[in-house]
Amino acid sequence: MENSPPAFSTSTATRILALDYGSRRIGLAVTDELGLTAQGLATLRRTNKRNDFDHLRRTIKGYGVGEIVVGLPLRMSGEAGPQSEKVLEFAEELRRRFKLPVHLFDERLTSVEANRVLDESEVRLRRRREVVDQLAAVLILQAFLGSRAVRGD
Repeated sequence: MENSPPAFSTSTATRILALDYGSRRIGLAVTDELGLTAQGLATLRRTNKRNDFDHLRRTIKGYGVGEIVVGLPLRMSGEAGPQSEKVLEFAEELRRRFKLPVHLFDERLTSVEANRVLDESEVRLRRRREVVDQLAAVLILQAFLGSRAVRGD
C-alpha cells in the first residue's frame, strides 16, 4: 500500500522527516503535525539520484517538513564505517538541495529492533522486506523525538 503525500499542506513547515538510507531503499517516516508521534511512509525504492530526490522533494513539500533526521550507521564501537561515509555525503546533499536542517542520529540497532518487532508480529518474509526499512525509519524518528524531549528542545 502506497502512502502518498497530501496534495498540499495547510500547516507551516513543522514536521520532521526521518530517513533510513540504504543503497537500494530509503525508509521514510514523518511526525504528525504536532511533532509528537512517528508514522511510517512507503519505502522509497531507489532508482537514480534524480528520481530519488524528486520523490523526497514531493514528500517534503506535501507533508510540510521543516527538518530532516537521517540515521547514521555506526559500528558497535561507535566508529564510522564505509556506510557512514555514504550517509554523511547524502546528508550534505540533502542540506544543499532542500536548505533544511539535517540531523544525523545514531541508528545502531534500529534494524535489529525492527526485525525483532517483525518477528514478534510474525510478519512473513516477503512482507518483511517491504516494511523493515519503514519501521527502521519510524524507530529512528521515535528515538530522535525522545532524545529531544529529554534535552528539552
